[in-house]
Amino acid sequence: MRCTSELILPTSLLRMSPAPAFPDLTHFFAPRSVALIGATEDSSKYAGRSMQIMLDFGFRGRIYPVNPKYRRVRGFDCYPSVKDLPEAPDHVSVVVPAERVLGVLEDCAARGAKFATVLTSGFAETGTGRGRELQAQLSEFARRTGMRLMGPNCNGIVNVIERFALSYTGTLQGPPQPREPGNIGVVSQSGGLGLVNGMWRPQEAGLGINYAVTCGNDADLDALDFARYMVDDPKTDVVLMIAERISNGEKLRALANLAAEREKPIVVVKLGRTEAGSRAAQSHTGAVTGSDAVHDCAFRQFGLIRVEDCNELYEVAMLLRNRRLPRGPRAAGMSISGGNVVLVTDLGTANGIEWPAFTPETQANLAKLMPSFGRVSNPTDLTTAGMLNPDMFGRVLEAAAADVNVDIMVPIVTFGTSADIHRVADLARTSAKPFALLWNGGCTDRPELTPRDVVKTGVAVYRDVLDCMKAVRAAVDYRRFLDAFKRRGEHPAARPPGIDAKAAQALLREHATGTLSESVSKSILNAYGLATTSEAIAKDANEAAAIANRLGGALALKICSADIPHKTEAGAIRLNVAGEAAVRRAHEEVIAAARAFKPDARIDGVLVSRMAPRGVELMLGFTQDPVFGPVVVAGIGGIHVEVLHDLAHRIAPVDREQAAAMLKELKAFALLQGVRGQPPRDIDALIDAIVRVSWLAMDLRDDIAELDINPLVALEPGQGALVVDALIVKRKP
Repeated sequence: MRCTSELILPTSLLRMSPAPAFPDLTHFFAPRSVALIGATEDSSKYAGRSMQIMLDFGFRGRIYPVNPKYRRVRGFDCYPSVKDLPEAPDHVSVVVPAERVLGVLEDCAARGAKFATVLTSGFAETGTGRGRELQAQLSEFARRTGMRLMGPNCNGIVNVIERFALSYTGTLQGPPQPREPGNIGVVSQSGGLGLVNGMWRPQEAGLGINYAVTCGNDADLDALDFARYMVDDPKTDVVLMIAERISNGEKLRALANLAAEREKPIVVVKLGRTEAGSRAAQSHTGAVTGSDAVHDCAFRQFGLIRVEDCNELYEVAMLLRNRRLPRGPRAAGMSISGGNVVLVTDLGTANGIEWPAFTPETQANLAKLMPSFGRVSNPTDLTTAGMLNPDMFGRVLEAAAADVNVDIMVPIVTFGTSADIHRVADLARTSAKPFALLWNGGCTDRPELTPRDVVKTGVAVYRDVLDCMKAVRAAVDYRRFLDAFKRRGEHPAARPPGIDAKAAQALLREHATGTLSESVSKSILNAYGLATTSEAIAKDANEAAAIANRLGGALALKICSADIPHKTEAGAIRLNVAGEAAVRRAHEEVIAAARAFKPDARIDGVLVSRMAPRGVELMLGFTQDPVFGPVVVAGIGGIHVEVLHDLAHRIAPVDREQAAAMLKELKAFALLQGVRGQPPRDIDALIDAIVRVSWLAMDLRDDIAELDINPLVALEPGQGALVVDALIVKRKP
């Protein structure tokens, strides 16, 4: 299998449309009958290997090999064509050359087949025009006939619950082995990552996998369709995704909302997060990878848990699968190893985990249990006395778990007897609080007892501190997301008052495509309730002087031209201008600079503005993402925005809670709170501005490609936030 596809996102995805309905995949995952096109007894071929795996895996449905070369294959009657089958199969496996796939699928549709998995490669992943054409034909076929397809260029499906495996993966080859289901599902566009890193590695760690799907090029059904089936499945509590691309942001949001309603976490590895990785993704699964910052914000906003590597997928799932989430980040740890106590404290704190003091009652109880030379603290160093008194560890653990200041337990076991380990595991399973057991040693009396054995009993067991702390932090964050999700359900985001969308749309209609002038851009922002500097356009020096006299104080004079969006680069701006003579001179200088910079520029005049009061400069705007639609961006502004890249993103629309979170994500947030004698800033006004811009982005998403407010000056509390400069770029028709 060559795990590549060259997918070009259609222009239609630039406009947010309602999320497509999710299909019923019952008989895809659990077919009653399967036809194997290209079947053979030759296990060196994909078709032969996949049939052998299906038989070894114990599929209980009806199997129909199809190949005109044979009358029987592996003891089954073999049919010359799918047209000759005694019934319409629920699911068809297609392993024939790429040029023949479409014809085979036409026969399958005519026979009434419902689903097909196209294992064949040679489509868009090749990067050739012919490969893309063949894949487009498959997409059109699915739309035209209603028969649903997985692939092409995929490694199939494994359903452990129904004993159905349609794949040629090496992870299922060899003598049949017992594979017990659990409560985890896996979806991946890559076959190798999905079935090795996503399925086999968790199974090796002791976790039970219900489903593993590798969907390849997503010509029809995509990863989100399969994840939805798993979220719907009552036996599946956690979904793991390895995504090279997300094709539809609204569809992802719909999936995530359903998962949140059912409190089923989705843990994601998104490939292509770096520029080099993005290039590799385009040659690997041909994914046109969107901005990683946008994907990152979408995952957090929708409640998907993003991790960096595949091992983190199942390590996080290990803790979340029991659906006992910590109320907060307060952990309690204990060990007989002082070094392990220090290490877990350091790495836990670095990952946002808190180690609160125990209540006086707990401290008193622990003091009775510990040796006189020990010290009651959190995490607790039990000293070597814990080795000599095995009962002490369990009793300390029980006392700490009962403490009201503790949200999650992190016991650290080095070496112990099987009885010691089972006692910790028993408490972990029965406690009302979640446990993340850090077992970095072994079992003294039963060396064959391993972490895998304990994981299989339902306990989250970690070998390394950092992996453990990352999983704990993920569980804490997911609980916080669910709490916020419930609040939003009770109090949905409301459109702020004072918005005149019709006025904004009328202004947009009055101007051609391309970049709008600062004046027009600000007028549109005014329609959405954002405050802008006091200003007017002067057609000549006399008018500039009159406007200056009316506004009073220090002024800014800037060229007003849709053809010169960056006035500083053109030198067509003068600041802190005062006095009639200076205003007249500045007017002429601005006009001259603009003419010299772009002689053919359309010039509306010179914008004469009152200088904004001093404050903290931010930038605020939005852009249109090809997958997620309008994305609101806020960050440090002025001339530093492109240097510091101190930015926060959210998918529009944004409510006040999300807007506040955006500001807190900024490294510059401390400036808004007031530092070094500087006053704090009007954070409420900034939150309001972010919310209003997000609604502008939603309402006018079909008309506006970009909005850039820079700077947005945050004034002192109660004084608001002022738009000093703004730029709107209209969409191309």
